[in-house]
Amino acid sequence: MKIVMVGAGGVGSAFAAIVARRSFVERLVVGDIDAGRASAAASVMGEKGQGVSLDASDTDAVRALLVAEGADVLMNATDPRFVMPLFDAALAAGTHYVDMAMSLSKPHPEAPYTETGVKLGDDQFAKAADWEAAGKLALVGMGVEPGLSDVFARYAADNLFEVIEEVGIRDGADLVVAGYDFAPTFSIWTTIEECLNPPVIWEADRGWFTTEPFSGAEVFEFPEGIGPVECVNVEHEEVLLVPRWVDTQRCTFKYGLGDEFIGVLRTLHKLGLDRTDPVSVRSGSVSVSPRDVVAACLPDPATLGDKMTGRTCAGTWVTGTAKDGSPLETYLYHVVDNEWSMAEYGSQAVVWQTAVNPAVALELIDAGVWTGAGVLGPEAFDAVPFLDLLTQYGSPWARRDG
Repeated sequence: MKIVMVGAGGVGSAFAAIVARRSFVERLVVGDIDAGRASAAASVMGEKGQGVSLDASDTDAVRALLVAEGADVLMNATDPRFVMPLFDAALAAGTHYVDMAMSLSKPHPEAPYTETGVKLGDDQFAKAADWEAAGKLALVGMGVEPGLSDVFARYAADNLFEVIEEVGIRDGADLVVAGYDFAPTFSIWTTIEECLNPPVIWEADRGWFTTEPFSGAEVFEFPEGIGPVECVNVEHEEVLLVPRWVDTQRCTFKYGLGDEFIGVLRTLHKLGLDRTDPVSVRSGSVSVSPRDVVAACLPDPATLGDKMTGRTCAGTWVTGTAKDGSPLETYLYHVVDNEWSMAEYGSQAVVWQTAVNPAVALELIDAGVWTGAGVLGPEAFDAVPFLDLLTQYGSPWARRDG
């Protein structure tokens, strides 16, 4: 497989390190606005890798690179701002496409906390017919959450449940970053986007609707020593993906943020520092995005691995009726210990856990195990081959009932 990956940050660099150990990748070209960072990420591939300067917002430039390289797939490892230009570039070039976060939402202009506006992924699904006509696959939301969490939902539906009452994604961690009062372990740009937007919930008799940010607080007991973490409603792609392919009465996403983190996000919102539209400074001589300034002031999550301790857990909690007719409640999950990911790959746990899943998916696509055309989520495919291969990558998943 010939891959053009756009984005050489923490997740992109981790992806390169992972696929460097797999034989299915013939060539990996890494494009980033910072050519040096792109070359550094690609260097793990040896002669199979190359880094180039590339603006992710320039659809024509990305399309030209895909065509020049004879790429099979565009791997999107950027933040969600660049989903649509990259998505469109891949379609124009006639390549497959994979991302880990979907096109951005826009709150309902009049009732943001009850009604959906433009939902996550709407702009991509609007072009599904074009992808089908081209005979190409746009695999969307194929990170860890969304991604592996969606695979778990498919596995539960096919192998464990006769009737599903709720698919609830629950994410928590006990990660600690030494030396910082506040240091997010994932892109703060993306974190602000998903945490301050109105969370979406799915119910079969109502469809998609929204609620207040940080609502629905509950304490969830995470496995493998992480323990109880308070989780709250957060906007996330799984709620927009799972009900398209999995028959469930309800779908939710709740994230273990903690009071301090929620407090910081609320303060940023009150001050307008979560805004993405530029504001004028220095008497109008300079325009900057407040959110970009916040991101620039915080440490790059990719550089925090040697200062982090603990584990991160991504999982899917499912309730309903089992195949034998008995009540069933189960949590399918994946835990990564930062000490292990740093020692094995030199990547901190959160970015490594995100990056390994598109690598597994691309290997299945290359082998012809996952096939299809159009705009499809992870739950559109058989989960068993994915989970088996993930285990072969040295990072097994697990299940806890009750």
